[in-house]
Amino acid sequence: MTTLLPAFSLEGKTALITGGSRGIGFTLARGLAQAGATVVAAGRNAETLDDAVGQLKHWDAGATGLLLDVSRTESISQAFSRFENGPLDILINNAGTEQVCPSLEVDEALWRRIVDTNLKGAFFCAQAAARLMIGRHGGSMINLCSLTSRVGVPGAAVYGASKAGLVGLTHALSTEWAKQGIRVNGIGPGYFSTDMTQVFYQDPQWCEAMLNKIPLGRFGELDDVIGAAVFLSSDAARYITGQVLYIDGGYLAAI
Repeated sequence: MTTLLPAFSLEGKTALITGGSRGIGFTLARGLAQAGATVVAAGRNAETLDDAVGQLKHWDAGATGLLLDVSRTESISQAFSRFENGPLDILINNAGTEQVCPSLEVDEALWRRIVDTNLKGAFFCAQAAARLMIGRHGGSMINLCSLTSRVGVPGAAVYGASKAGLVGLTHALSTEWAKQGIRVNGIGPGYFSTDMTQVFYQDPQWCEAMLNKIPLGRFGELDDVIGAAVFLSSDAARYITGQVLYIDGGYLAAI
């Protein structure tokens, strides 16, 4: 029987996952719960959140939901006030949005919606979490970046800018908060089929072209992100900060 090495266990730790009610966020919430963490899944939709928490309780009896719109700083302040009298050890900035749009057609409203969610929201969630973690033995933060942090994708200029910004944010915060015991890393998923990206996977020609660029020969499965998130959240990664780990089947190495 295989046992989990103690350093990889998240027992006794509390983790907040933004956008944790579906897709990659829900998968990460489930993975951290299976590793022993007490999970708080945050999201904007109460019904979806309730359903997610009901499923999470299968692995974590203490799992709870938290209404949070990361694009609104007042919502962030209200949500994080919940942790003022309790521990917050792990933050995963997963909440994100995308809309494919030719750059010549992008208006200010679209720019704000994507950047406010993906980048501004991640910063102010990290700021709120850091204020709680400083003086409480530090903690671990993980920002969900993207392949578009590194490569250009037509029609995704705003999304790519927000995700590239997350890499810069990861580097800056990791150096600024290291002395307070806070580690800040990133995960960059490659091509994964989620509700947000489903439109791409409905095109057989696009799928064939993409698969030809991925050395491992398949698209990512949601469970493929769990190992990296558990590792970076755990004491096994206690000397790792300021890094972005791309989970892409070898895509970036092959271009």
